[in-house]
Amino acid sequence: MAHNVSLSVVVPVYNEAENIPLLFNEIKNVCISQCYDYEIILVDDGSTDNTHEITNALYPLTYVRMRRNFGQTAAMDAGIKTAKKDFIITMDGDLQNDPADIPGLVDYLLVHCLDVVSGWRKNRKDTFSKRFASRGANFLRTIIVNDRIHDSGCSLKIYRRECFDGVKLFGEMHRFIPALLKIKGFTVGEMIVNHRPRIAGKTNYNWRRTIKGFVDMVGVWFWHKYSVRPMHLLGGLGIFFLFTGGIFSIWTIVLFVSGQSLNRTFQPMLTITFLLVGILLFVFGLMSDILSKIYYGTNIDTPYSIKKIVITEAVTNEMQPERILLPNESDDK
Repeated sequence: MAHNVSLSVVVPVYNEAENIPLLFNEIKNVCISQCYDYEIILVDDGSTDNTHEITNALYPLTYVRMRRNFGQTAAMDAGIKTAKKDFIITMDGDLQNDPADIPGLVDYLLVHCLDVVSGWRKNRKDTFSKRFASRGANFLRTIIVNDRIHDSGCSLKIYRRECFDGVKLFGEMHRFIPALLKIKGFTVGEMIVNHRPRIAGKTNYNWRRTIKGFVDMVGVWFWHKYSVRPMHLLGGLGIFFLFTGGIFSIWTIVLFVSGQSLNRTFQPMLTITFLLVGILLFVFGLMSDILSKIYYGTNIDTPYSIKKIVITEAVTNEMQPERILLPNESDDK
């Protein structure tokens, strides 16, 4: 089974110069030992250390250098779009994800005929504060998104290449790729993977990323429920407010006909407020419905810019796939 696996390993990095050589060698050794047809794609997300110099000594490597720091999601999206193999492995560049888990992910996906397998860091080696924040985020994700994944924040995942046809990542959406793919009908599984403590460098996670992740989580919920029918949500709320405003307007008319003074009553103001909000929500629903149709009918530019892509080939014939001759070809050719 391993001899037929064509694998792209995508690793976004930001100031991980100390970890890159060891991680690269671990990935390379695993792929060679398993006889994979592989490529390693390192996406430098605007690093300010000597990441660029270190990559010059690594081969075979596809090095994607971003013009500035666009964030992990943008870097991952750039790496995925650069990938050319049948399966795509994503992982962090801090050495906490273990490349030794790659064969297990490949086998699990193939044996269970899945489209995605997400790693589950069941025994995490992070600080208490980071684990606490992650568990809180997972709890909220279960309520809002309910993708049935224990650890969607784990970057170690395997995908079939076709999963990303037409998928565009932005914000902190890399955490919710399994949920996005489930929306599109892809099958998603989960496997327990090893998690190692950080031995060099420093974490890039902070409270800002947590807030951004929550906002994106709400976005995924809306996309899951109403991406092709936003009018159902906004239009429904608009009708509710219009109905409520109609009730207050009838109440106001009854008070006026009965001769009561409306100077110190709240009914007229509530009538105007509910009717205006209802009209606005209904109009927003119509506009969102139109924008949704435009989105699905056109291509949208990616929110990042790649400075250059450098591909270095191996200097030997190490594990090169054997060329199969066609019936009309000869060895002399």
